[in-house]
Formats: sequence, C-alpha cells, structure tokens
Amino acid sequence: MQVWQDQELRFDCSASNLQLRPGEVAIDRMTDVEDTKGNNGVKGMLTLTNLRVMWISLTRSSINLSIGFNTISSISTQRTLSKLKGVTESLHLLTKAKKQQFEYIFTNLDPNAEGHTRLFATVMAVHRSYETSKTYRELKLRSSILEDKQLHLLPHEQLYDKIHGVWNLCSDQGTLGVLYVTNVRIVWHCSVNDIFNISLPYLQMKTVSLRDSKFGMAMVVESSQESGSYVLGFRLEPMDKLKGVVQQIQTVYQVYNTSPIFGVDFEFEELMPLDLPPAPPEQPEYLEVVSHRDALASYLADPHKVSDREPIFSSELGLAVEKLPDDYTLKDLWEVS
Repeated sequence: MQVWQDQELRFDCSASNLQLRPGEVAIDRMTDVEDTKGNNGVKGMLTLTNLRVMWISLTRSSINLSIGFNTISSISTQRTLSKLKGVTESLHLLTKAKKQQFEYIFTNLDPNAEGHTRLFATVMAVHRSYETSKTYRELKLRSSILEDKQLHLLPHEQLYDKIHGVWNLCSDQGTLGVLYVTNVRIVWHCSVNDIFNISLPYLQMKTVSLRDSKFGMAMVVESSQESGSYVLGFRLEPMDKLKGVVQQIQTVYQVYNTSPIFGVDFEFEELMPLDLPPAPPEQPEYLEVVSHRDALASYLADPHKVSDREPIFSSELGLAVEKLPDDYTLKDLWEVS
C-alpha cells in the first residue's frame, strides 16, 4: 500500500492531494493561521490529521503545504514578526526530506490566549502520538512482542488467529514457531527463543501468496520497498491448513486496505497536562515575504545548502566535522552578534 501523506513534504499540491486518504482523520482545523515563513501576511486554514499538517491559503487554495509527520525532526516556539499580528510567538517546525532541511513557521491569528495555546499543543500532542505508534506502520525485527508468553496487543488491535507449528524458512533447516494474524499485522516468533521474531503490518505488506520452494509449498509474504523489500517464507502442515492461512491473511489484508489503522490516537483532554517549551527571550525574527514562484527555496532552513557537506578532520577541535561554507571559520560560529 502506498502511503505518502506522512512521509513527504509537498508544496502547492493539487486538490486531490489535499483530500483525506482512507484511514486519515482530520483531528483539528484552525481557520486563522498565517504561514509566517513563506507567506507572511496571508491568512490560511491549518488542518491537522493523524498523518500530516496541511495549510491552505484562504485567498488562493493553490497555495498550500502538506507536511508529513515522519519528516518533522523538531517542534518548538519562536518569536517572530507577523504582518498580521505583529511580534508574537509562533509554531516552528524543522523538517528534513531528501537530505534537505526545511522550516515552517505558523502563527495563530486568534487574539485569545486559547487559540495561541491550541496551535502548539495539538501539533505537539498528535506528533507525539505518531512517534509512539510506529509498530502499526513499520516492520519490526527482534522486538519485544510478548507479555506473559502472549502477544502484546496494540490499542484497537484484535487477534484473529494463533497458529502453532509454523516454520519460518529463513534458514537452511527452517525455524519452528508461532504465527499470529490480527487486524493490523502478522507476527511470527520462534518457539524456543521469542526474541527471534518479526512483526509485519499490512501497511508494509506487498503480496501474500502460495508458492513452491525447496521445502515444498510455502506461504510467501513480500514486504514493501519502504520496509526493505523482504521476502518471507512460512510452511505449515497439512496443506489444507496452509491454504486456509493464506486465504485468511489475503482477506484481512484486503479489508485493511479499505480502512487502514494508522494507530495515531488523540483526545483534546490530552492538551491540559501538556507542558509547552517556553519561548526564548530573544529578539523576534524578521521575515521577508518571498515570491511564491520559488516555494521550495522559501522554506529551506539553509537556502544555500543543497545537501550535507563532506566531513573533514578539524585539528582545532580534534574530531571530524562537516565542512564549513566558504568564508566561514570555526571562530565565526562562536561569535554571535
């Protein structure tokens, strides 16, 4: 299943890219939010889903942003100068995609303190939920999956079947273990060493079929390219039981694709105990309005840096550092005016 919404940064998306995909849920919408970094002075609507942050200009919907949660490396507050609100605290997102860093600054134009807090708190809380629910979305090897010798079920996960006597064909002899089928993933672990295991969510499953192998007929499961393009083989006796397991997983996989479970839960009650990082007592950052003809460049955290520079040995520090830009020295980095 191809899911790009949480994995990518997209600028000026088509209307179809801004629509919610199956399994994506709109958690909050704020109609008076300024894109202070790239469109200072422009009001927009910010939509927060369980996969991404979207901002759409209220005057021209073709001007928009889609920021996947998996691209976000840090969330903080920052004092900025908004053309619509003046000097204020804003939400600062630092992201990374394709070896480039981008930053986004959003200002809630609501004059009430509640609106000011709402923007920071919701984005941080939902992103935290996303970060702590990766088992729903990522292939896991040799992870902690059992609790009191039973599969530790995730929230909203339902166990459909537990099958003993399933051979994992990853070695020449095969390894005997237990296979679990749930509404979110398939899980296998070795019978004598449960740390030898694999958890494969349907989100990362490419195909599941019955094929011939050197061990005889086996269930072959292929994972997506994003998860490493694994080819997993499992064998079970008798043949009728093996066919039944393959059909069961194929059916559950098809049902999952119509309504995926991404595992990102959020309730507004979670906002109350959330501690916001204090705004630094520094001077506001004065932002210039950049021509929208180069949307990508206006969000670059370092517009002159295309990719990571090569590491070099610094005799002054005695360790390897990234090569500095031209006309810069280590002394310059310590002298902040």
